[in-house]
Amino acid sequence: MNLEERINSFSDLGDILRNTLEGKGGSYEEHLNNLVVSQEKYNQFFTPLNVRMAVKAIADELTYDNLKQWTDAYPALSEPFKPYKTGVIMAGNIPLVGFHDFLSVLISGNNIIAKTSSKDAELIVYLGEILCSLNPGFREKISFTDGLLKDFDAVIATGSDNSSRYFEYYFGKYPHIIRKNRNSIAVIEGSETDSELENLGTDVFSYFGLGCRNVSKVYLPEGYNIHTFIKNWDRYSDVINHSKYANNYEYNMAVYLVNKENFLDTGYLLLKESPRLSSPVSVLYYEFYNSEDRLSSLIINLQEKIQCVCGKKYITFGKAQFPKLWDYADNIDTLDFLLKKNLSGIM
Repeated sequence: MNLEERINSFSDLGDILRNTLEGKGGSYEEHLNNLVVSQEKYNQFFTPLNVRMAVKAIADELTYDNLKQWTDAYPALSEPFKPYKTGVIMAGNIPLVGFHDFLSVLISGNNIIAKTSSKDAELIVYLGEILCSLNPGFREKISFTDGLLKDFDAVIATGSDNSSRYFEYYFGKYPHIIRKNRNSIAVIEGSETDSELENLGTDVFSYFGLGCRNVSKVYLPEGYNIHTFIKNWDRYSDVINHSKYANNYEYNMAVYLVNKENFLDTGYLLLKESPRLSSPVSVLYYEFYNSEDRLSSLIINLQEKIQCVCGKKYITFGKAQFPKLWDYADNIDTLDFLLKKNLSGIM
């Protein structure tokens, strides 16, 4: 299977996902829609709205033009090589979070052994089934497991800071990418429009804030009135009607009250001034800055902990959860990693 065939297969998968989301029918639509609405039984945070958002983010990128633009940057993808087996350990914090690794391994011509999360197994497996029906050549290149990884040549593993130590211990001797905890931030300059601030709410509240690309902290210019952006977030207030989110909200409020800590309560979100990056579900941290140069230096110093930055000079507000194919997690070029293994003759 050559690169052009792989690109066409994933482009066709994108067409199927877009047609399903638009209700245009097709033989895959009924089962895919059933999966979209059934994921809450595995993870209460995987609401149909959030699952559809994840599918849409993938579908929007799986076009022929996008795939061609992405892969054209890697001439080695068209060179002959012997495929090898890449073990991919997928996280389960948001729906289909492991899809980009799945895509990267297969678009590079290699074989994938994917260890799925118990909270997010059905969707990725079904997308694999669709891909194999479009191009049967993928059947010998894709395998899924919910057990131990074995018989692999390289590893891509995504997890927490704690699980990364486990990954390093077991997989450190293999070529690997091991990802740890990361959070995203937003920078407010003070000149943002109401529309921009409303869009920032999407970066904060989508997936209930559970993704590494969700904004967990906002940096505000000194003297900024925090109510300026809160007033634009009314349309996100229904998150409080989700029982698990509400439980987090009530618990965190109780902790702050018992400890007599200062915080702002919007009725659906708690805002707390803090130097930390990673805020709990239902909490948004904020911090004031008095110098753009110092803030830039701070961001550089924290780059190992930051997934992405939203702001006028950074990622457009509202787009954090819609990365392009070439926006790699942890800024580690997955295709470059896979191609280096190709060229090293690992098999």
